[in-house]
Amino acid sequence: MKSIIVSMIAAAGLMAAGSVLATTEMPELAKKSGCTACHKIDTKLVGPAWMDVSKKYKGVKEYAFSPTGSATAGAKKMSLEEGLIMKVSKGGTGNWGTVPMTANSPKVKDEDIKTLVHFVLDLAK
Repeated sequence: MKSIIVSMIAAAGLMAAGSVLATTEMPELAKKSGCTACHKIDTKLVGPAWMDVSKKYKGVKEYAFSPTGSATAGAKKMSLEEGLIMKVSKGGTGNWGTVPMTANSPKVKDEDIKTLVHFVLDLAK
């Protein structure tokens, strides 16, 4: 009886671990959109790891977007979601070092960018 209970607990643990791993896999939309050329979920590549982005913006409500990267000169304040969608769409520098985020619009549809931004922000929840 004890071995059955231990086996059930072990199986439940593996199922939980599998579901956690599934949420940290790069979505097909990211692969199709070219995000994987610069980003990984948990490791810096050319751009920051998406988990680092998610942690940085956890709890943040506002974003100052400027394609030049300056948070003061010409930056437009908007909601975090709108700002990150703008950043991915239009590109820019300054948030993660000197390597610029390349513009993704019109190559990637706005609704796909929004989906990917939500995926990234949800990683650290």
